[in-house]
Amino acid sequence: MPADHRPAILQVLPALRAGGVERGTVEIAAAIAEAGYRPLVASAGGPMVAELEAVGGRHFTLGLDRKSPAALLTGANALAEIVKAEGVRILHARSRFPAWSALMAARRTGAHFITTYHGTYNEGFPGKRLYNSVMARGERVIAISQHIANVIRARHGTDATRIRVIPRGVDMARFDPALVPAARVEALRAAWGVPSGRPVLLLPGRVTRWKGQGVLLQALATLPRPRPFVLLVGDEGRGTYAQELRTQITALGLGEDVAMPGHCDDLPAALLLADIVLHCSTDAEAFGRTIVEAQAMQRPVIASDLGAPRETVLEGETGWRVPPGDPAALAAAIARVLALTAEERTRIGAQGRAMVLEHYTTRAMQQATLSVYREVL
Repeated sequence: MPADHRPAILQVLPALRAGGVERGTVEIAAAIAEAGYRPLVASAGGPMVAELEAVGGRHFTLGLDRKSPAALLTGANALAEIVKAEGVRILHARSRFPAWSALMAARRTGAHFITTYHGTYNEGFPGKRLYNSVMARGERVIAISQHIANVIRARHGTDATRIRVIPRGVDMARFDPALVPAARVEALRAAWGVPSGRPVLLLPGRVTRWKGQGVLLQALATLPRPRPFVLLVGDEGRGTYAQELRTQITALGLGEDVAMPGHCDDLPAALLLADIVLHCSTDAEAFGRTIVEAQAMQRPVIASDLGAPRETVLEGETGWRVPPGDPAALAAAIARVLALTAEERTRIGAQGRAMVLEHYTTRAMQQATLSVYREVL
Protein backbone atom coordinates (compact mmCIF):
# COMPACT_ATOMS: atom_id res chain seq x y z
CA MET A 1 0.00 0.00 0.00
CA PRO A 2 1.19 3.57 -0.66
CA ALA A 3 2.38 5.86 2.14
CA ASP A 4 -0.37 8.30 1.11
CA HIS A 5 -3.57 6.69 2.38
CA ARG A 6 -6.03 9.05 0.69
CA PRO A 7 -8.47 7.12 -1.55
CA ALA A 8 -7.13 6.81 -5.09
CA ILE A 9 -9.33 7.09 -8.19
CA LEU A 10 -7.91 5.65 -11.41
CA GLN A 11 -9.25 6.90 -14.75
CA VAL A 12 -8.59 4.61 -17.72
CA LEU A 13 -8.50 5.57 -21.41
CA PRO A 14 -6.46 4.70 -24.52
CA ALA A 15 -4.12 7.71 -24.58
CA LEU A 16 -3.71 11.34 -23.52
CA ARG A 17 -3.06 12.89 -26.91
CA ALA A 18 -5.96 15.29 -27.66
CA GLY A 19 -9.73 15.40 -27.69
CA GLY A 20 -12.79 15.90 -25.54
CA VAL A 21 -12.47 12.64 -23.58
CA GLU A 22 -8.85 13.45 -22.80
CA ARG A 23 -9.68 17.02 -21.79
CA GLY A 24 -12.43 15.76 -19.51
CA THR A 25 -10.03 13.27 -17.92
CA VAL A 26 -7.63 16.05 -16.95
CA GLU A 27 -10.46 18.25 -15.69
CA ILE A 28 -11.79 15.46 -13.49
CA ALA A 29 -8.28 14.69 -12.22
CA ALA A 30 -8.02 18.32 -11.10
CA ALA A 31 -11.32 17.99 -9.23
CA ILE A 32 -10.23 14.71 -7.63
CA ALA A 33 -7.08 16.36 -6.31
CA GLU A 34 -9.01 19.39 -5.06
CA ALA A 35 -11.45 17.11 -3.23
CA GLY A 36 -8.59 15.45 -1.31
CA TYR A 37 -8.40 12.17 -3.24
CA ARG A 38 -5.44 10.92 -5.31
CA PRO A 39 -5.98 11.30 -9.08
CA LEU A 40 -4.39 8.51 -11.12
CA VAL A 41 -4.66 7.96 -14.88
CA ALA A 42 -3.62 4.93 -16.93
CA SER A 43 -3.15 5.31 -20.68
CA ALA A 44 -0.57 4.94 -23.44
CA GLY A 45 0.53 8.50 -22.72
CA GLY A 46 0.76 11.56 -24.92
CA PRO A 47 1.33 15.31 -24.73
CA MET A 48 -1.49 15.87 -22.22
CA VAL A 49 0.39 13.88 -19.54
CA ALA A 50 2.15 17.13 -18.65
CA GLU A 51 -1.21 18.85 -18.14
CA LEU A 52 -2.38 15.97 -15.96
CA GLU A 53 0.71 16.20 -13.78
CA ALA A 54 0.32 19.99 -13.54
CA VAL A 55 -3.08 19.55 -11.83
CA GLY A 56 -1.72 17.00 -9.37
CA GLY A 57 -2.39 13.77 -11.26
CA ARG A 58 -0.10 10.78 -11.63
CA HIS A 59 0.18 8.86 -14.89
CA PHE A 60 0.83 5.16 -15.50
CA THR A 61 1.93 4.33 -19.03
CA LEU A 62 0.24 1.16 -20.30
CA GLY A 63 -0.50 -0.10 -23.81
CA LEU A 64 -4.21 0.62 -23.49
CA ASP A 65 -4.43 1.92 -27.06
CA ARG A 66 -3.77 -1.55 -28.47
CA LYS A 67 -6.65 -3.86 -29.42
CA SER A 68 -6.00 -7.59 -29.20
CA PRO A 69 -6.86 -10.44 -26.81
CA ALA A 70 -3.29 -10.33 -25.51
CA ALA A 71 -3.51 -6.56 -24.91
CA LEU A 72 -6.82 -7.05 -23.09
CA LEU A 73 -5.31 -9.52 -20.62
CA THR A 74 -2.06 -7.59 -20.26
CA GLY A 75 -4.03 -4.44 -19.52
CA ALA A 76 -6.21 -6.19 -16.95
CA ASN A 77 -3.16 -7.60 -15.15
CA ALA A 78 -1.37 -4.24 -15.13
CA LEU A 79 -4.44 -2.38 -13.89
CA ALA A 80 -5.00 -4.94 -11.12
CA GLU A 81 -1.41 -4.44 -9.98
CA ILE A 82 -1.87 -0.67 -9.86
CA VAL A 83 -5.12 -1.07 -7.91
CA LYS A 84 -3.39 -3.21 -5.30
CA ALA A 85 -0.19 -1.17 -5.11
CA GLU A 86 -1.89 2.23 -4.95
CA GLY A 87 -4.98 1.39 -2.91
CA VAL A 88 -7.30 2.35 -5.77
CA ARG A 89 -10.93 2.49 -4.65
CA ILE A 90 -12.53 3.36 -8.02
CA LEU A 91 -11.69 2.41 -11.60
CA HIS A 92 -13.34 4.92 -13.96
CA ALA A 93 -13.32 3.71 -17.58
CA ARG A 94 -13.75 6.22 -20.40
CA SER A 95 -13.30 4.11 -23.55
CA ARG A 96 -14.52 0.70 -24.65
CA PHE A 97 -11.48 -1.52 -25.16
CA PRO A 98 -9.58 -0.46 -22.03
CA ALA A 99 -12.90 -0.60 -20.17
CA TRP A 100 -12.93 -4.38 -20.63
CA SER A 101 -9.48 -4.56 -19.02
CA ALA A 102 -10.65 -2.25 -16.23
CA LEU A 103 -13.77 -4.37 -15.61
CA MET A 104 -11.64 -7.50 -15.29
CA ALA A 105 -9.28 -5.72 -12.90
CA ALA A 106 -12.18 -4.39 -10.80
CA ARG A 107 -13.71 -7.85 -10.46
CA ARG A 108 -10.34 -9.30 -9.52
CA THR A 109 -9.55 -6.69 -6.86
CA GLY A 110 -12.94 -5.61 -5.55
CA ALA A 111 -12.48 -1.99 -6.68
CA HIS A 112 -15.57 -0.06 -7.71
CA PHE A 113 -16.17 0.19 -11.48
CA ILE A 114 -17.65 3.35 -13.06
CA THR A 115 -17.98 4.19 -16.74
CA THR A 116 -18.62 7.28 -18.82
CA TYR A 117 -20.62 6.54 -21.97
CA HIS A 118 -19.14 9.15 -24.30
CA GLY A 119 -20.67 8.35 -27.69
CA THR A 120 -23.52 6.78 -29.59
CA TYR A 121 -21.11 3.97 -30.66
CA ASN A 122 -22.12 2.39 -33.96
CA GLU A 123 -23.36 -1.21 -34.11
CA GLY A 124 -22.51 -1.92 -37.72
CA PHE A 125 -21.46 -5.56 -37.42
CA PRO A 126 -22.42 -8.61 -35.34
CA GLY A 127 -21.13 -8.53 -31.79
CA LYS A 128 -20.67 -4.77 -31.68
CA ARG A 129 -23.47 -4.25 -29.17
CA LEU A 130 -21.82 -6.75 -26.84
CA TYR A 131 -18.49 -4.96 -27.29
CA ASN A 132 -20.13 -1.58 -26.55
CA SER A 133 -22.03 -2.96 -23.56
CA VAL A 134 -19.01 -2.70 -21.25
CA MET A 135 -19.71 1.03 -21.06
CA ALA A 136 -23.12 0.25 -19.55
CA ARG A 137 -21.77 -2.18 -16.92
CA GLY A 138 -20.56 0.29 -14.33
CA GLU A 139 -22.00 0.49 -10.84
CA ARG A 140 -22.77 3.99 -12.02
CA VAL A 141 -22.93 4.83 -15.73
CA ILE A 142 -22.30 8.47 -16.53
CA ALA A 143 -24.15 9.64 -19.67
CA ILE A 144 -22.89 12.88 -21.21
CA SER A 145 -26.39 13.94 -22.27
CA GLN A 146 -30.00 12.88 -21.84
CA HIS A 147 -29.81 11.64 -25.43
CA ILE A 148 -27.03 9.22 -24.43
CA ALA A 149 -28.97 8.16 -21.33
CA ASN A 150 -31.85 7.19 -23.63
CA VAL A 151 -29.45 5.25 -25.88
CA ILE A 152 -28.06 3.32 -22.89
CA ARG A 153 -31.51 2.31 -21.69
CA ALA A 154 -32.76 1.37 -25.16
CA ARG A 155 -29.72 -0.67 -26.21
CA HIS A 156 -28.58 -2.25 -22.98
CA GLY A 157 -31.62 -2.22 -20.72
CA THR A 158 -29.61 -0.47 -18.02
CA ASP A 159 -31.62 0.34 -14.93
CA ALA A 160 -32.23 4.08 -14.80
CA THR A 161 -31.19 4.12 -11.13
CA ARG A 162 -27.59 3.39 -12.21
CA ILE A 163 -27.42 6.16 -14.83
CA ARG A 164 -26.26 9.67 -14.00
CA VAL A 165 -26.57 12.39 -16.66
CA ILE A 166 -23.53 14.66 -16.42
CA PRO A 167 -23.09 16.90 -19.47
CA ARG A 168 -19.63 17.89 -20.55
CA GLY A 169 -18.59 21.29 -19.30
CA VAL A 170 -17.18 24.51 -20.71
CA ASP A 171 -14.23 26.24 -19.06
CA MET A 172 -15.82 29.63 -18.41
CA ALA A 173 -12.45 31.15 -17.57
CA ARG A 174 -11.41 30.50 -21.17
CA PHE A 175 -14.72 30.87 -23.03
CA ASP A 176 -15.64 34.37 -21.87
CA PRO A 177 -16.01 37.13 -24.48
CA ALA A 178 -14.89 39.73 -21.95
CA LEU A 179 -11.49 38.03 -21.65
CA VAL A 180 -10.63 37.87 -25.37
CA PRO A 181 -8.94 41.07 -26.61
CA ALA A 182 -9.82 42.33 -30.07
CA ALA A 183 -6.20 41.87 -31.15
CA ARG A 184 -6.55 38.08 -30.93
CA VAL A 185 -9.64 38.13 -33.12
CA GLU A 186 -8.02 40.42 -35.67
CA ALA A 187 -4.90 38.22 -35.75
CA LEU A 188 -7.04 35.28 -36.84
CA ARG A 189 -8.90 37.43 -39.38
CA ALA A 190 -5.59 38.40 -40.97
CA ALA A 191 -4.06 34.91 -40.80
CA TRP A 192 -7.10 33.29 -42.39
CA GLY A 193 -7.75 35.99 -45.00
CA VAL A 194 -11.26 36.75 -43.76
CA PRO A 195 -12.65 39.70 -45.75
CA SER A 196 -14.16 42.65 -43.93
CA GLY A 197 -17.72 43.74 -44.56
CA ARG A 198 -19.14 40.23 -45.02
CA PRO A 199 -20.91 38.07 -42.41
CA VAL A 200 -18.75 35.20 -41.17
CA LEU A 201 -20.10 31.67 -40.67
CA LEU A 202 -17.96 29.29 -38.60
CA LEU A 203 -18.25 25.51 -38.53
CA PRO A 204 -15.79 24.23 -35.88
CA GLY A 205 -15.07 20.51 -35.74
CA ARG A 206 -13.00 17.71 -37.20
CA VAL A 207 -13.12 17.62 -40.98
CA THR A 208 -14.98 14.36 -41.36
CA ARG A 209 -18.00 13.45 -43.45
CA TRP A 210 -20.60 13.17 -40.69
CA LYS A 211 -19.79 16.64 -39.37
CA GLY A 212 -21.61 18.01 -42.42
CA GLN A 213 -19.12 20.42 -43.97
CA GLY A 214 -20.36 19.33 -47.40
CA VAL A 215 -23.95 20.15 -46.44
CA LEU A 216 -22.88 23.67 -45.51
CA LEU A 217 -21.10 24.16 -48.84
CA GLN A 218 -24.26 23.13 -50.72
CA ALA A 219 -26.30 25.56 -48.62
CA LEU A 220 -23.80 28.38 -49.19
CA ALA A 221 -23.95 27.91 -52.97
CA THR A 222 -27.68 28.71 -52.94
CA LEU A 223 -27.28 32.03 -51.08
CA PRO A 224 -27.16 35.22 -53.16
CA ARG A 225 -23.93 37.13 -53.71
CA PRO A 226 -22.20 38.66 -51.88
CA ARG A 227 -22.32 35.49 -49.83
CA PRO A 228 -21.32 35.12 -46.20
CA PHE A 229 -17.74 33.98 -45.73
CA VAL A 230 -17.43 30.43 -44.35
CA LEU A 231 -14.66 29.10 -42.10
CA LEU A 232 -14.33 25.32 -41.85
CA VAL A 233 -12.05 25.12 -38.81
CA GLY A 234 -10.72 21.81 -37.53
CA ASP A 235 -8.19 19.05 -37.82
CA GLU A 236 -8.26 17.56 -41.31
CA GLY A 237 -6.96 14.13 -40.27
CA ARG A 238 -5.37 11.70 -42.70
CA GLY A 239 -8.30 10.79 -44.93
CA THR A 240 -9.38 12.15 -48.30
CA TYR A 241 -12.43 14.10 -47.16
CA ALA A 242 -10.64 17.45 -46.86
CA GLN A 243 -9.52 17.19 -50.48
CA GLU A 244 -13.06 16.21 -51.50
CA LEU A 245 -14.29 19.40 -49.84
CA ARG A 246 -11.73 21.51 -51.71
CA THR A 247 -12.87 19.92 -54.95
CA GLN A 248 -16.48 20.67 -54.02
CA ILE A 249 -15.59 24.30 -53.24
CA THR A 250 -14.11 24.70 -56.71
CA ALA A 251 -17.00 22.93 -58.44
CA LEU A 252 -19.57 25.14 -56.71
CA GLY A 253 -17.66 28.33 -57.48
CA LEU A 254 -17.04 29.11 -53.81
CA GLY A 255 -13.31 29.76 -54.00
CA GLU A 256 -13.70 33.35 -52.74
CA ASP A 257 -16.21 32.39 -50.06
CA VAL A 258 -14.59 29.61 -48.01
CA ALA A 259 -11.40 29.07 -46.03
CA MET A 260 -10.16 25.84 -44.46
CA PRO A 261 -7.45 26.96 -42.01
CA GLY A 262 -7.12 23.61 -40.22
CA HIS A 263 -6.69 23.21 -36.48
CA CYS A 264 -7.16 26.32 -34.32
CA ASP A 265 -5.44 26.79 -30.96
CA ASP A 266 -7.51 29.87 -30.09
CA LEU A 267 -11.11 28.73 -30.45
CA PRO A 268 -12.53 31.52 -28.22
CA ALA A 269 -11.15 34.14 -30.61
CA ALA A 270 -12.35 32.14 -33.63
CA LEU A 271 -15.85 32.04 -32.19
CA LEU A 272 -15.86 35.80 -31.65
CA LEU A 273 -14.85 36.24 -35.30
CA ALA A 274 -18.11 34.57 -36.36
CA ASP A 275 -21.53 36.16 -36.82
CA ILE A 276 -23.12 32.68 -36.67
CA VAL A 277 -21.64 29.40 -35.44
CA LEU A 278 -22.92 26.30 -37.23
CA HIS A 279 -23.32 22.66 -36.29
CA CYS A 280 -24.18 20.57 -39.36
CA SER A 281 -23.72 16.98 -38.19
CA THR A 282 -25.69 14.35 -40.04
CA ASP A 283 -25.33 11.73 -37.29
CA ALA A 284 -26.67 12.19 -33.77
CA GLU A 285 -24.16 14.06 -31.62
CA ALA A 286 -23.55 12.61 -28.17
CA PHE A 287 -23.20 16.11 -26.73
CA GLY A 288 -21.82 18.76 -29.09
CA ARG A 289 -19.32 20.69 -27.03
CA THR A 290 -18.56 23.29 -29.71
CA ILE A 291 -22.19 24.39 -29.56
CA VAL A 292 -22.10 25.27 -25.87
CA GLU A 293 -18.64 26.82 -26.28
CA ALA A 294 -20.14 29.10 -28.94
CA GLN A 295 -23.07 29.90 -26.67
CA ALA A 296 -20.64 30.69 -23.84
CA MET A 297 -19.06 33.23 -26.20
CA GLN A 298 -22.53 34.72 -26.86
CA ARG A 299 -22.58 33.63 -30.50
CA PRO A 300 -25.88 32.79 -32.27
CA VAL A 301 -25.88 29.10 -33.21
CA ILE A 302 -27.73 27.02 -35.80
CA ALA A 303 -27.57 23.28 -35.13
CA SER A 304 -28.75 20.02 -36.64
CA ASP A 305 -32.01 18.89 -35.07
CA LEU A 306 -30.94 15.49 -33.74
CA GLY A 307 -29.12 14.07 -30.74
CA ALA A 308 -27.99 16.11 -27.76
CA PRO A 309 -28.15 19.56 -29.46
CA ARG A 310 -31.90 19.33 -28.92
CA GLU A 311 -31.07 19.79 -25.22
CA THR A 312 -28.72 22.76 -25.59
CA VAL A 313 -30.25 24.64 -28.54
CA LEU A 314 -33.69 25.81 -27.49
CA GLU A 315 -35.47 26.97 -30.63
CA GLY A 316 -35.61 30.76 -30.81
CA GLU A 317 -34.22 31.11 -27.28
CA THR A 318 -30.59 29.94 -27.31
CA GLY A 319 -30.29 29.27 -31.06
CA TRP A 320 -32.09 27.53 -33.90
CA ARG A 321 -32.29 23.95 -35.21
CA VAL A 322 -32.65 22.65 -38.76
CA PRO A 323 -33.22 19.17 -40.20
CA PRO A 324 -29.88 17.37 -40.62
CA GLY A 325 -28.49 16.95 -44.12
CA ASP A 326 -30.90 19.52 -45.61
CA PRO A 327 -28.96 22.27 -47.44
CA ALA A 328 -32.11 24.21 -48.35
CA ALA A 329 -33.31 24.36 -44.74
CA LEU A 330 -29.83 25.35 -43.56
CA ALA A 331 -29.57 28.13 -46.16
CA ALA A 332 -32.99 29.47 -45.18
CA ALA A 333 -32.02 29.48 -41.49
CA ILE A 334 -28.75 31.30 -42.21
CA ALA A 335 -30.58 33.95 -44.24
CA ARG A 336 -33.21 34.32 -41.51
CA VAL A 337 -30.66 34.79 -38.72
CA LEU A 338 -28.55 37.21 -40.74
CA ALA A 339 -31.69 39.27 -41.34
CA LEU A 340 -32.22 39.76 -37.60
CA THR A 341 -31.23 43.04 -36.02
CA ALA A 342 -27.99 43.23 -34.07
CA GLU A 343 -30.07 43.62 -30.90
CA GLU A 344 -32.01 40.41 -31.61
CA ARG A 345 -28.83 38.43 -32.22
CA THR A 346 -27.29 39.89 -29.05
CA ARG A 347 -30.33 38.81 -27.05
CA ILE A 348 -30.06 35.22 -28.31
CA GLY A 349 -26.35 35.21 -27.54
CA ALA A 350 -26.89 36.46 -24.01
CA GLN A 351 -29.57 33.83 -23.35
CA GLY A 352 -27.23 31.14 -24.62
CA ARG A 353 -24.44 32.21 -22.29
CA ALA A 354 -26.84 32.36 -19.33
CA MET A 355 -27.93 28.77 -20.05
CA VAL A 356 -24.32 27.57 -20.20
CA LEU A 357 -23.49 29.30 -16.92
CA GLU A 358 -26.44 27.56 -15.27
CA HIS A 359 -26.04 24.04 -16.66
CA TYR A 360 -22.88 23.39 -18.67
CA THR A 361 -19.75 24.59 -16.88
CA THR A 362 -16.63 22.56 -16.17
CA ARG A 363 -17.20 23.18 -12.47
CA ALA A 364 -20.70 21.69 -12.66
CA MET A 365 -19.32 18.62 -14.48
CA GLN A 366 -16.57 18.22 -11.89
CA GLN A 367 -18.87 18.52 -8.89
CA ALA A 368 -21.44 16.11 -10.33
CA THR A 369 -18.73 13.52 -11.07
CA LEU A 370 -17.32 13.83 -7.53
CA SER A 371 -20.85 13.18 -6.25
CA VAL A 372 -20.91 9.91 -8.22
CA TYR A 373 -17.58 8.89 -6.68
CA ARG A 374 -18.91 9.66 -3.21
CA GLU A 375 -22.03 7.59 -3.90
CA VAL A 376 -20.04 4.41 -4.49
CA LEU A 377 -17.50 5.14 -1.75
